Amino acid sequence: MEYQYDDQNIFAKILRGEIPCKKLYESEHSLAFSDIAPKAPHHVLVIPKGPYVCYDHFARTATDAEILDYTRAIGAVCDELGVAPGTGGNGYRMIANAGNDGVQEVPHLHVHILAGRNIGPMVLMRP
Repeated sequence: MEYQYDDQNIFAKILRGEIPCKKLYESEHSLAFSDIAPKAPHHVLVIPKGPYVCYDHFARTATDAEILDYTRAIGAVCDELGVAPGTGGNGYRMIANAGNDGVQEVPHLHVHILAGRNIGPMVLMRP
């Protein structure tokens, strides 16, 4: 099945400047901004500027320049927050949800970077 990108999703509207955001980082192909409902002291969303629904869509169809830029943007955000373990930070969790089972709420690729406290177990165990 081919991915269908909805250009009316909230992140597309943020990219077009229709909805404001608290911008933390921006590059040619990526944007990072604070989550409006933070789940940790640092909760930043990093999105590509291109119309990608989820990570596998991005990995298959983005240009090399977009992939490199997005990866570097995530590193830059971790540096900006001071959370990267290799530079003295206490670490972070990076989450990318995809599809219904992944509980993806916005159909535009995004990763959550959560830091500033112990984030807890990776997933809750259910019977």
